[in-house]
Amino acid sequence: MSVDRNKLALKLKEMYPEIVQHGLDLALCFDDKKDAWVVELSKGLHKLTTHIERKDAEACLEGVQCIYFGVQVGQFVKNFEASG
Repeated sequence: MSVDRNKLALKLKEMYPEIVQHGLDLALCFDDKKDAWVVELSKGLHKLTTHIERKDAEACLEGVQCIYFGVQVGQFVKNFEASG
């Protein structure tokens, strides 16, 4: 299955509504060397870069949540709220 960047971004925002609720910017690009999607969340001076494996991105588009990514989003929100 080929993963479309825009569809993946929309799906991540749908599955993890805190991205939209907290006004986080979401950027995605595919890293061929890692065979994974590099995901950057940012808000102001705060930035988090993580990745989603290709198979996890495919599963995400099928409605399966990426637990690792969800934890990363939650931690990012907690960090920027604590410092802001």
